[in-house]
Amino acid sequence: MSKAADMAKVSAKGSFNLLWGLVISTLISAVGTIFIARLLGSNLYGFYTIVLTVPNLIGNFRDWGVNSAMIRNVAQYRAEGRNSEIRSIFISGLVFEIAFGLALSAIGFGLSGFIANTMFHRPAAASLIQIASFVVLAGGLANAATASFTGMERMELNSVTIIIQSIVKTAAIIGLVILGLETFGAITGYVTGSIVAGIFGVILMLNLYRRTPKAYSNKLEIRAYIEMMLQYGVPLSISTIISGFMAQFWNFLLPIYYATSNIVIGNYGVAANFVVLITFFATPVTTMLFPAFSKLDAKKDKETLQMVFHFSVKYASLLVVPVAALVMCLSEPAVSTLFGNTYNSAPLFLALASVAYIYPIFGSLSNSNLIMGQGQTTFILYTTLLTASIGFPLGYVLIMNFGVLGLIVASLTASLPSMFISLFWIRKRYHVTLDYVSSAKILLSSGVTAILTYVIVSELHYSSWLRLIIGVIVFALILVPSIILSRTINHSDISNLRGMLTALGPIGSAVNKILTLLDRLIDVMKAN
Repeated sequence: MSKAADMAKVSAKGSFNLLWGLVISTLISAVGTIFIARLLGSNLYGFYTIVLTVPNLIGNFRDWGVNSAMIRNVAQYRAEGRNSEIRSIFISGLVFEIAFGLALSAIGFGLSGFIANTMFHRPAAASLIQIASFVVLAGGLANAATASFTGMERMELNSVTIIIQSIVKTAAIIGLVILGLETFGAITGYVTGSIVAGIFGVILMLNLYRRTPKAYSNKLEIRAYIEMMLQYGVPLSISTIISGFMAQFWNFLLPIYYATSNIVIGNYGVAANFVVLITFFATPVTTMLFPAFSKLDAKKDKETLQMVFHFSVKYASLLVVPVAALVMCLSEPAVSTLFGNTYNSAPLFLALASVAYIYPIFGSLSNSNLIMGQGQTTFILYTTLLTASIGFPLGYVLIMNFGVLGLIVASLTASLPSMFISLFWIRKRYHVTLDYVSSAKILLSSGVTAILTYVIVSELHYSSWLRLIIGVIVFALILVPSIILSRTINHSDISNLRGMLTALGPIGSAVNKILTLLDRLIDVMKAN
């Protein structure tokens, strides 16, 4: 219990340090997104979205699992006191990411004409794809830096890096679009922010490197460590490549289905950007769970592993699922407030896409982190192959018949079999399972709150921004009694959360007052 509590404190601190970075950077980026969407309009914004699918697709072939291997090995070596080997991990990962990033950026640059003319049937996209191809190299630099920060559990450095990226990217995009450069300006600003963030992240990474104890011999043995990381990472990278390629394959089909218009794709792009609001809460959880599970030995730490998995699912769901429900029920006033009334399809797309963030009640944020943390990357590959065997044909059929709606439905259903198989495998191999009653209560509380909020807001005839504010307040006022009355949380949960939040200092003390109020409300409602 003591070990699990210590890990919970470290994870809570890391998650918070990543959360504030995500919130600030995304708010800054949201300004840029709103400006682009409003200034370019749905047609040109759709064109901008189409161009960026190319570096996103090519970037899937860059990492080969080295990023995940860096996180796991750094976390494991720190837990085992092998600090001197961390220097070799840092440099080996950085060298690999730079080499592959350069190669793939060159490939994207060279294929730009073929993709623009033959695949997209949009010749004007060729020069923009050439510019966007440098995002692949920038992403490699950023990934190497982020992996080192995560393995060392220095998430505040990751937050600083992504904030710098958001500031530069947003300023460049807004300035260039206002100057009349339209899509060219938006793409150039996006690339500029990515490159600056990558270089800045590497500078912070090298600073960590200098502070890490040297090995007895000054040889870094880059080749040996790259080979070691690839042995762990290749099955995982194949999984990532397949998953990423499948998502981008679906995006590639959209310009074919909507051959004469970019408007609906622009609506989908707005919805996809808005979903980032939910990732505020999901990303810190998934990021910190990987190094946490990497520190545990399934044989030596059996009880701790069970406890960490159990609470990771419950508390991650408590954090993410209500936010997803909030976004779903207020999608219409939210999109209208931020992007205007020209994106008529975006609220529906947003509400449907948010359904994916209900899956944490089935361990979607914890399952793969536990499996990867224990080194079972081959199993991850098998489940990915299963998802791909379903997703590719299903996505093709649905997208070519229903467009964006088909894409969203395919993304929501293709991964379900793998998720439930992973749960079964974890239970069989590690003897850990979900608290299904707790998951059901979280879903019930969030669902009832969302439905009531939607009904109330639908009856209001105020401006969209006012309905949005009222909706958020109503949602909060209904959610708190719902989770207490359904006994979704109890005194034991309050105690666990207090322990986790002690690592946050003054912030933890402020949140502790809210927990104290919840504790008293539980007593009051029990008495009644």
